Amino acid sequence: MREAISADLLAWYEGAARVMPWRVGPAARRMGVQADPYRIWLSEVMLQQTTVAAVTEYFTRFTARWPTVSALAAAADSDVMAQWAGLGYYARARNLLACARIVAASGGVFPADEAGLRALPGIGPYTAAAIAAIAYDIPAVVLDGNVERVMARVHALQTPLPTAKPALYDLAANQTPQLRAGDYAQAVMDLGATICTPRKPACALCPIAAHCKARALGIAESLPRKLPKAQKPTRTGQVWLVQRPSDGTFLLERRAERGLLGGMLAFPSTGWDGSDHAPPAPLPWRSLGVAQHTFTHFHLNLEVLFSDVPCNPQRGAYLALNPADLPTLMRKAHQIWQDNSPR
Repeated sequence: MREAISADLLAWYEGAARVMPWRVGPAARRMGVQADPYRIWLSEVMLQQTTVAAVTEYFTRFTARWPTVSALAAAADSDVMAQWAGLGYYARARNLLACARIVAASGGVFPADEAGLRALPGIGPYTAAAIAAIAYDIPAVVLDGNVERVMARVHALQTPLPTAKPALYDLAANQTPQLRAGDYAQAVMDLGATICTPRKPACALCPIAAHCKARALGIAESLPRKLPKAQKPTRTGQVWLVQRPSDGTFLLERRAERGLLGGMLAFPSTGWDGSDHAPPAPLPWRSLGVAQHTFTHFHLNLEVLFSDVPCNPQRGAYLALNPADLPTLMRKAHQIWQDNSPR
């Protein structure tokens, strides 16, 4: 059964592989084209907690500007953070630079084994396995949410997540072939993303439906089971938007490297991130509304306060504002200002 599943999945992948800017498709692989470890690494870091649709534009822009790991390593931190703005989970961008600089200092070549990859900043077990499999064809066990779902359904594993993770890893390891490991890893991820979806899986189109125990039992859509999630708390805070009337610039600051939105350009704020800052200047403030945002562990209601009274601020500096350089939370605050600006 194990060999039959892999064979059927790889045969399906030959004609159904998704086209992505970082991917070397099965036809190109057969012709000897090798995947670029830099592009695989960059795409996998970007894809953490994010969708392919959201990442494609960022990836294309990054690789046009920094086509090699050495080029990225030489980039200014602020330039990379600005290009990352909007992707979220900003610790990834800081680790991206740290990793690129280590690899560049070692000759610009990524390690060709999971242990060496995991020793680099920002590369955990899944990312190391994905790079090893896709870039180097090593039979590493690639286990993301899509693969967990496929394994749980094929084997009708009813233990709920996250308790089921060790068992799902073992099932995925047993299923991983020794040959064409990179194609197999991408095939099973594509299957989970396009056919074996969380809701309403297209079982009639599935290339391994004949092997699926959950389908035979009529429980495919209910798997994998999950333990109830704890309810996210809601935090509150304030953000201050100060515009200098003389030139239209805004008061901005670079956030501390560590912590939420670390290293990003932002408006001064307080409260929501554990800080207790005073306003950047003793000004008359006008409340414009509340920016709502959700982080991994909490919801946020951030009151947007505005002033255009000239002042010498106690923090930050007046800069020309390009909203695209801001993280999503700060873009929302800026949008509230725009919505309330005189026309």
